[in-house]
Amino acid sequence: MANLNIKSKQDNSYDAIVIGSGMSGGWAAKELCEKGLKTLVLERGREVKHVQDYPTTNKMPWEFEHRGAIPEEIKKENPVVSRCYAFREDAQHFFVKDKEHPYVQEKPFDWIRGYQTGGKSLLWARQVQRWSDFDFEGPARDGFAVDWPIRYKDLAPWYSHVEKFIGVSGNKDGRDNLPDGEFLPPFELTAGELYFKDFLRKNYPEREIIVARCAHITGNAEYYAKQGRTLCQNRTLCQRGCPFGGYFSSNSSTLPWAAKTGNLSMQHRAVVHSIIYDEAKGKATGVRVIDANTNETTEYYAKLIFVNASALNTNLILLNSTSSRFPQGLGNDSGVLGKYVAFHNYRAGISAEFDGLKEYITEGRRPTSGYFPRFRNVYKQETDFLRGYAAGFSASRSMVNDYSGIGEELEQAMTREEYGPWRVGSHMMGETIPKEASQVSLDPDKKDAWGIPQLRVSLDYDANDEAMIKDYLEQMTEMFEAAGFTNIRTRDDKRAPGLDIHEMGGARMGKDPETSVLNEWNQIHACPNVYVTDGACMTSTSTQNPSLTYMAFAARAVDHAVKNMG
Repeated sequence: MANLNIKSKQDNSYDAIVIGSGMSGGWAAKELCEKGLKTLVLERGREVKHVQDYPTTNKMPWEFEHRGAIPEEIKKENPVVSRCYAFREDAQHFFVKDKEHPYVQEKPFDWIRGYQTGGKSLLWARQVQRWSDFDFEGPARDGFAVDWPIRYKDLAPWYSHVEKFIGVSGNKDGRDNLPDGEFLPPFELTAGELYFKDFLRKNYPEREIIVARCAHITGNAEYYAKQGRTLCQNRTLCQRGCPFGGYFSSNSSTLPWAAKTGNLSMQHRAVVHSIIYDEAKGKATGVRVIDANTNETTEYYAKLIFVNASALNTNLILLNSTSSRFPQGLGNDSGVLGKYVAFHNYRAGISAEFDGLKEYITEGRRPTSGYFPRFRNVYKQETDFLRGYAAGFSASRSMVNDYSGIGEELEQAMTREEYGPWRVGSHMMGETIPKEASQVSLDPDKKDAWGIPQLRVSLDYDANDEAMIKDYLEQMTEMFEAAGFTNIRTRDDKRAPGLDIHEMGGARMGKDPETSVLNEWNQIHACPNVYVTDGACMTSTSTQNPSLTYMAFAARAVDHAVKNMG
């Protein structure tokens, strides 16, 4: 029996284990495998192979039974996930269904998840902006959360490392609050967007519309052909999975690259129960996994463990990884694990019309839009709320469909080219402040299908968020009116937190082990062979889409881990 156990442990031993195959997990796997480490990636969902497992990617609209819509019966069965903008008939198979993976909402929270190879990297909005020192210095400036243990210079080379590999379309805009990167050719702004950009330059010189930077290949095709990827085709069907690899996903890029090294192993349907801590050795030695189909428990062993299960699941795993050394969760000496969780505030929006630029129309598609970098509280505190907001911005003008009349009158109406006014719109992307009361925890009674405690989520907006929404709507209305836009309509949809799909924090980085879980290298202070490089590591949220920062953290942490392996 002893020999069998030894052989079993040998068979299940690796140099490194990565929990999660999504955005950051794929990057950790790529970097570890490239550096020669035998690496096991644990994915709790099913296997999805690039191209062959994208069942709707080339379907025409009429080939969908419900023309893309979700039937009411499915909506009623999935009240949470059906609120997500991308949960449509063409992509619903990439989303977790509500009943299959329950959680406890102490306060309303829409937890959007994708359990499969690549995770939500198949579904993301592909927006990639770097942070600046204005973002990393935010907590130190206003005293909320704790100071980041790093600054922009520490991450800048890793941003470049990631951008070159994934492919980022963008323009060098020269803004110190939104650093430039390694860009492929940018997509174009429309005539309406350029009009507003010029208006701002003349009337609000500290504010600017730029084309949003996105993880799409728009040039250097020979380089990306080595990954088996080619140029973005501007289909804007990205949520179906891109057969061209035109946008970045783990499935099309990092995981196949890792597999080429011969160092990658993947285990699907592998639900992580906890991380194994050896008190005699003073470090983690492996991961305890439950087979999603058979409920059989298996232990895998490694010198390095990277936790990339997505922010809230990473918190769940760490909280559930208890021992006599860590009775409140792995590395939780500070007591802050699961606390100071934050998200992005996407509640507000504005739309309008513009009757000018009649000589221009918009045709075709692009997988991005205009982007309004943060302009509030950047250089100094100027409002009654902390931090600030960025915003999306778009302007388009298209044909007005007229299907009135019958017979010849209808035929003439359908072939008549008439264009309506420019449609202008913006949505808010606000920074929320991490607070101790904003937390996740393990439910003491409720378990999931594998006997693991369900996650209790207690997140909400606060007065700072409400003041920020008010300011965004006031400022955008003022600028829209001054620019000559009409029929201005503002909205606050009162959505619960979660639909931004940008949960961050809970295992935050910091300088002091008494107030943080991770150090400057994303290592758990008290268990340094465990690294956390997904959203759980974030000390604050800033306003930028966070995925690029997760990927840069993952690459940087692997470099540090391999250089310091004992």
